[in-house]
Amino acid sequence: MTRRCAALVLAALLLSLTGAVQSAQAAGYRYWSFWDRSGDGWTYATQGPSTARPADGDVQGFRFAVSADSQDASQPRGAASFATICAKTPARDGTKRVALVIDFGTAADAPSGETPPSPRTACARISPDATTAEALASVAKPLRYDTNALLCAIAGYPETGCGEQVSGQAPGTDEPTSAAESQPAKESAKSERNEDGGPSVGLYAGAAAVAVLGAAAFWQARRRGSRRDG
Repeated sequence: MTRRCAALVLAALLLSLTGAVQSAQAAGYRYWSFWDRSGDGWTYATQGPSTARPADGDVQGFRFAVSADSQDASQPRGAASFATICAKTPARDGTKRVALVIDFGTAADAPSGETPPSPRTACARISPDATTAEALASVAKPLRYDTNALLCAIAGYPETGCGEQVSGQAPGTDEPTSAAESQPAKESAKSERNEDGGPSVGLYAGAAAVAVLGAAAFWQARRRGSRRDG
């Protein structure tokens, strides 16, 4: 009976530790993600808006949301047709037109005390060599960047914060040169240490699991020794 109880306690501890690790992995980041329109769908951009140079007729999108990485990032919503968005912006020599879809996200993803504006579209007419960042600045000021050139706000939203971690919130419903450029590095660093500089939950869970397994092995060894002595 004692052995069975020990096994049940061990299983319960390991289950609780697994839940703690999964909870830590569910943490995300609140940021503006950057997208390219490809055919009838969106593709997560491989470079930031400050270096991307769209061609005339391209459609690009921005979405503010909480997500763990590019794999579960929320896509821009709404119409994304160049013909529709730029219908009232005729072609002009010496310029190019880029259709932009700007999705401010949902109330669930908004920072505390802020309300996301309604999604909008805009047709930016810019010089042939202009970047996406320049196109965005021409139609959605004010923009806000951090010291690492991370895009923090579009049209003043959000008022504060920039790619901050959001703990305990399911991804897809919280860092990107746009999200595409700087997010991977920050995620890699934060996977080893938590937000306040301490060890990650995963590290504590691993250590606790080792301790529990060691205690179980010690108990079994003592039990076998007692039998031999008797």
